[in-house]
Amino acid sequence: MREQEPTSITGYEWQAGGFGLYLHWPFCESKCPYCDFNSHVANKVDQSTWLRAYQSEIRRAANETSDRILQSIYFGGGTPSLMDNEIVAAIIEEVRTNWQTVNDLEVTLEANPGSVEASRFEGYRRAGVNRVSLGVQALNDSALRSLGRLHSKEQALRALEIAKNTFDRVSFDLIYARQFQSLAEWTIELREALSLASDHLSLYQLTIEDGTVFASRAARGGLAGLPDEDLAADMYEATQDLCGEAGLAAYEVSNHARPGAESRHNLIYWRGGDYVGIGPGAHGRLTTTDGRHAIEYHRDPKLWLRAALTATGGESSRQRLVPEELGLEYLLMSLRTSEGLDLARHARMSGQALKEDRIVALEGLGLVSRSDGRLKTTAAGRLVLNGVLKQLAAD
Repeated sequence: MREQEPTSITGYEWQAGGFGLYLHWPFCESKCPYCDFNSHVANKVDQSTWLRAYQSEIRRAANETSDRILQSIYFGGGTPSLMDNEIVAAIIEEVRTNWQTVNDLEVTLEANPGSVEASRFEGYRRAGVNRVSLGVQALNDSALRSLGRLHSKEQALRALEIAKNTFDRVSFDLIYARQFQSLAEWTIELREALSLASDHLSLYQLTIEDGTVFASRAARGGLAGLPDEDLAADMYEATQDLCGEAGLAAYEVSNHARPGAESRHNLIYWRGGDYVGIGPGAHGRLTTTDGRHAIEYHRDPKLWLRAALTATGGESSRQRLVPEELGLEYLLMSLRTSEGLDLARHARMSGQALKEDRIVALEGLGLVSRSDGRLKTTAAGRLVLNGVLKQLAAD
């Protein structure tokens, strides 16, 4: 990698994206066959010890960012809804003690329907959680079994009801383009989901990720019934149309919300903001006086836990990003969103403007558009987003 002069805080303008905290709880009741996240099955977890580790890492990160105003906390995993209410409350209290926060701090917690109880959710609300994201994944018992989920559709519907009665902001996830799923079946399922949704839906096409059980099955020819590209594209287009008609437009390729209900935490990522990562395998991006840094943490839960409780902390690597990397990250993230990319900001970050001839060619194909200094992918462009990004990022 070629060394260059670091981009200054002013030049990077992380403030345009904001500042958030991601906290990773790595434990699950079972490992889903499609999942490539850093999640682990554990019969017993000493949550008090994990709390001390999280508190130590929060204080360490806050010492570096004492002048920041925190806009969001996101408990991800794994299955954070397996955490005790008291642990979540203590973590949020530690965060508020160490950072100044905005008045309307967004605090999201991911939950699996099978681990939802009314009393547990009420405890999370009292702890300070004000947004829940439920991993429903399918509204079909057969599909849930194929995806390795432990809950049923009935449990998912009950969890949704409890969540909506407890929190003002509720989102849930669904996976489509599943094995043997037809366009008509997905349309019916999505209409039902929209009838249940409050203000946010995350709708992901099934992808076969390296290192997963599904990847191993696919390599052996044992993952039959996956849709071809044309069917997957039809499902994506139907998703955009139905969600748009229901008032939950796509503000990012896979995320749909009513106006004002977008995930503020995820927008920090997509807008190129700074964020602290805490927990096994977490990632962070932090701008300091010598530039922006990509930070990683030990993936192994036992290794991270031991390290987090020492003076060295759970961080495993920190690398200053050079301008080309800064520009590329912003390009890859921002063009996923309906907001698009600020062309002037990208040029300041990367040290050079995007190639005009590439933009003009993509405009001619109807894949991107420009207005008010921003570059956006069109509906057609989002269908072939990887190709658009490849063209714009090419040397």
